[in-house]
Amino acid sequence: MPSEGQLVDIWSANGKFLATGHFASGSIAVRILSFQPVEVDDKFWVNRISDALNRRKAIGLYPNSTTNIFRLINGEGDALPGLIIDIYGATAVMQCHSAGMYLAREAIADAIMQVLPATISAIYDKSSGTLPFREKFNPTDGYIVGSENTSVQCLEHGNRYRISWAEGQKTGFFIDQRENRLLLQGYSKGKSVLNTFGYTGGFSVSALRGGATEVITVDSSTLAVTAANQNIELNFGVNAPHTGIAMDTFEYLRTCNHNFDIIVLDPPAFAKHNDALRNALQAYKRLNLAAIRRLNPGGLLFTFSCSQVVSKTDFRNAVFSAAVISGRQVSILHQLTQPADHPINIYHPDGEYLKGLVLSVP
Repeated sequence: MPSEGQLVDIWSANGKFLATGHFASGSIAVRILSFQPVEVDDKFWVNRISDALNRRKAIGLYPNSTTNIFRLINGEGDALPGLIIDIYGATAVMQCHSAGMYLAREAIADAIMQVLPATISAIYDKSSGTLPFREKFNPTDGYIVGSENTSVQCLEHGNRYRISWAEGQKTGFFIDQRENRLLLQGYSKGKSVLNTFGYTGGFSVSALRGGATEVITVDSSTLAVTAANQNIELNFGVNAPHTGIAMDTFEYLRTCNHNFDIIVLDPPAFAKHNDALRNALQAYKRLNLAAIRRLNPGGLLFTFSCSQVVSKTDFRNAVFSAAVISGRQVSILHQLTQPADHPINIYHPDGEYLKGLVLSVP
């Protein structure tokens, strides 16, 4: 039996080479790195990361004077299953979701420095919360290269954010909502905006940049609301028309005493496994119903699901049910997903995890 994370070749019964990948003892036996014979050496990592960077160059993310936050490697979508690399200015933050990638992290870090020598000065490994079989590897988060601060100011479409990869969720920021935040910005002039599950205020900053007259950020975490307030002040000063509220979103929608022109629903994954799907769909229905009831006539609802096990059809049906119960007319203006630096391998449809709708509610 191969060891966890070991490189293995797969052959057919008649001796035909099929693939090379990392062995895993879970439900996925081998995470495929190549369907062609290849030596997984330093050159392999450099080539894969170079290919990924070229795709980001093609969509204008690198170099970019107004955005220095992007995803460099998106697992299967960049033919490197089990690996996430996000770029925050001069720091690359790595998360390994497989033992094979974790064992190769030093070689991967070397390849990043070869591909981006003039840009990246630090590489931070944040795999302690994502690596399976943690008791075997005993991972700790920390720098593989460099030793910069664990919090810096970064740019997204000209908006400034203070991001902490050491303390923040995921790698520090929800990069996958970048283009959806920009879309909200275009709709926000003269509007009152409620940003729920607001985390560090990404949608709130975009709304104010677009000219919103009032923005309220709601999150159950006091630390997240504090960070959102700081990001608002960083961009607009202390007198910005913004209020941060540390409160459960369901409770806030039930008890708040006024309605809004735009509401953003960007909850965490309500279902991470199929056995939680039914309850998750009920939660999406209740949440969207509560939000629709808090929209002014002619209002907009930006609503999302980031649960892999919730299909686009399941999500839309949950929102449809909420619309029917509300008794209001609802039209779909936009169908949203993750941006192009989060590519989806056509053979791995689960990689299309982010679903979103922009609804017009007369």
